[in-house]
This record gives sequence, C-alpha cells and structure tokens, in this order.
Amino acid sequence: MNLDQRNEDQPIRDGEPPVVTEPREDLNHLTPDDEFEETPFSKWILPISLFVATIFTTLWAGAYQTYNGPIRGPVNFLLEQPEMLWSGVPFAATLLTILVTHEFGHYALSRIHRVPASLPLFIPGPPYFIGTFGAIIRLRGPIMNRRALFDIGVSGPLAGFIAAMVALVIGLSLSTVVDRTATHGLQLGEPLLLQFIAWLIVGPISPEADIVLHPIAFAAWFGLFVTSLNLIPIGQLDGGHVAYALWGKRQRTLAFIMLPILIVLGYVGWQGWWLWAFMAGLWGFGHPPVRDSHIPLGRKRIVVGWIAFAVFVLTFAPVPFSFH
Repeated sequence: MNLDQRNEDQPIRDGEPPVVTEPREDLNHLTPDDEFEETPFSKWILPISLFVATIFTTLWAGAYQTYNGPIRGPVNFLLEQPEMLWSGVPFAATLLTILVTHEFGHYALSRIHRVPASLPLFIPGPPYFIGTFGAIIRLRGPIMNRRALFDIGVSGPLAGFIAAMVALVIGLSLSTVVDRTATHGLQLGEPLLLQFIAWLIVGPISPEADIVLHPIAFAAWFGLFVTSLNLIPIGQLDGGHVAYALWGKRQRTLAFIMLPILIVLGYVGWQGWWLWAFMAGLWGFGHPPVRDSHIPLGRKRIVVGWIAFAVFVLTFAPVPFSFH
C-alpha cells in the first residue's frame, strides 16, 4: 500500500474537471533523491527500526500460533518459553516476504517513474494474530501522468500476489486434512482462488473434513487477503490508483458502489467491513487528479488492469473471519 502525500497547487472541488498544469521546473534531469531530500532518520533509521520490530512481532505471533501448551497469553508465552520463538520462523519469514515484495513493487516503480518515495514503513502489531498492521510507502512528489499512477498502483498488489501464490502452493502441500468436528475457534474465509488451489493440491475433501493450514499457508492466506483489501477501488488504496488510471472520474462511482456492499457485508458477515467503510470516508472516495491525465495507458496496461481486477475478485473473501 502506498500513501500519497503530494501537495496539489490548487484544490479540486467536487465536480470540477482537473486542470492540466505543467511542472514549475524541468524535473527530467533530477533523480528522486534530488527532488526530495530526506533526513538520515526518516530515510534509513526509521524504516530499518520498524522493520526489525516487525520481524520480532511476527516471529512472536507465529510462534504463539503453533503453541498448544498450558500457558495462556502471548506475553506469558514469551516470558516463560522464549526459546520457542524460532518456531515462528516459517510464518514470519513467509508473511514478511509477501509484504516486502508488495511494498518494493511500489518502491521500484516509483523510482522508475522518478517519483520520490520513502522506503517501506512496516507497522508492528500485537502478537495475538499476525503481529503486524502491514506497511506503507510515502510518496513525496507529484505523479505526473496516468501511466506512472497505474504502474505504481498496480505493481505492489500483483508482486505480492505472485509471492503469496508461491507460498500458498508450498503451504498447502504441508497442510493437513482433519475431521471438521476437531476444529474450533477462528475459521478463515475461502476466496475462490484458494478453493481452486486447495482442490488441485489437496484434492477433493468431504463436507465433514477441513484443512488445517500450515503456518506458511496461513501467511499466504493473509497475503491474499491483503491483496484483495488493497485492490478495493477506493481513494488512496492501490485499487483506487488503478481504477482512476483506467477510468478517470468513474473511479469515484465505483467507490460509492463499494460502500453499501461493505456495509451489507458487515451486517451479514465480518463486522470489520464497517471499519473499512468508515476509513473510506476518511480517506475520501475519489482519487486526486494527476497533472497530465491525457496520456493514454496503452493496450498492455489496460490488460494488466483487468488482470488486477480479476485478482481482486478471486482473492476477495466476503466473510474473511468467523468463529465456530
């Protein structure tokens, strides 16, 4: 996910067509580092520190997931069984590989299009579930045209999706099939793609059976979940970037269509969708205009855009979490 922190020269009012302006200076001869100069703390110390902290929290979360002993609570687990942290390596390594691949997809394309961007900022989280809230990249310069916007927006989800698919194949081959009555607690939603890959690797299973995911497969499942979330075509999400690059102001219409869908899904399934609907209102449903919106994307980018839309549909789980 990337967080656009650009400052526009003029505010854009609702319903007002964007004004195409020229940059105030020729930026073609500048590198991203010349266009925006960060302090050593924000450029290196902060990203590295957050990443190290996230390594620890995901390792902690992964180890606690695999623990079946009498100790209750991740804090007590860490204090009494610190040597078991290594059991969290499969989950943590897989999850961080997917997230790093996603964020460096954004970062690489930002550099190619000469848009100043920070290194990925990972957000450590409590170890009760996955140990992280994901990561963001801060864009510190203007995105000049639709091609740059599209490339930067779509590169992260598709890169992370490929990494998650590799991990899913490996993880499912290590997972086990058990009697459904033996499983309880948190149940994960099954997007269409997961169902198909599980059928290919594990084979058909009876309605009375269930698959207990290996930590690698669970990290891959979460990678698919993150991919679907980021591809929702709202505002500053990656899906908002892609939708605006493809369809311009019609992206706002798609965002307003998604709002009641999320609200209904919150009533019938996972209440977390209400938070996403609320956050969409904070971020804004529409996408800010690029300076030059008249440069065509070209056939190849349009095809990639439809592939990204297909990935969203295939990885979206209407009820990602439930308890039984």
